[in-house]
Amino acid sequence: MLVFRICLEKYAHNLIASGKSNRWNLSGNFVIYTSSNRALACLENVVHRSSEGLNSLFKVMVIQIDDEVQIKEIPVESLPDNWHKKASYPSCQKIGDDWYREGKTAVLGVPSSIIPMEKVYIINTRHPDFLNNKIRLMSTEEFVFSPKIKSEDPDTMD
Repeated sequence: MLVFRICLEKYAHNLIASGKSNRWNLSGNFVIYTSSNRALACLENVVHRSSEGLNSLFKVMVIQIDDEVQIKEIPVESLPDNWHKKASYPSCQKIGDDWYREGKTAVLGVPSSIIPMEKVYIINTRHPDFLNNKIRLMSTEEFVFSPKIKSEDPDTMD
C-alpha cells in the first residue's frame, strides 16, 4: 500500500518522527502521519497551516507499506462524539498512546478529522516492521500548493 505525506522539502528525504504530540499521539511517541492519497495530504496541510505557510517549498513523500505489515484500524463509529474537535485531543491521544505502547502493529489507521470517510495512517517508527524496512520512502515528488487555496483574491480563481 502507498501512503502520502506532504512536508517541507528539508524534511522530505528521510522518514523521521519528531516525537511532538498531535491528535493521535502523546509527546515522546515517535510517529509519522500520512494520508491515503495526495489530495487528503494536501487538505491536511491546508487546514493545519496558515496561508503564508503554504508558500514554502514542499514535497510529496511516497511511502510504501508492505502487504504483510498489519494495520490496526479505528472505525469512526467507535470514536467518542466530537472526536474531531480539538477539545477531544485527550481521548484520541489515549487511543493512539495505547496502540503505540502495545506495539502490536506498525501502523494505525484512523479517520481524517477533516473528511471522516478518508484515512490517515500513523506509522510507529519504533516498531520492528519499520526498523526492518517494511515501511520505506519510495520517492519524493514536486509539490506546489495552488494559489487558489486560501486565496481571498478572486483573480486567482478560474
